[in-house]
Amino acid sequence: MKKILTYHVVAGNFSAKDVVKAIKKGNGKAEFTTVAGGKLYAMLDGKNVILMDEKGGKSTVTIADVKQSNGVIHVIDSVVLPN
Repeated sequence: MKKILTYHVVAGNFSAKDVVKAIKKGNGKAEFTTVAGGKLYAMLDGKNVILMDEKGGKSTVTIADVKQSNGVIHVIDSVVLPN
C-alpha cells in the first residue's frame, strides 16, 4: 500500500503551468520520478493533462493547483500504479 501511495507523489512544487511547460519542453511528454522511485508520464489531450503510469494506465487531472502547506495537489480521476 505504501508503494502505491508514494507513487502518487512527486517531490517538488509543480503547478499545472509547470507541468504543461514540461510537457511542451519534452515535445509532448514529460517524465516525473515519484517518491516511490517509479516514473509517471504527463501529456496533453486537448487542454487536459493526462498521466500515464508505468503499466500504461491513464488518468486525467480533474482539479489542478490545490495549494496545501506541504505542496500542490492535482486531483486525478483514477489510481495510477507502479510496476
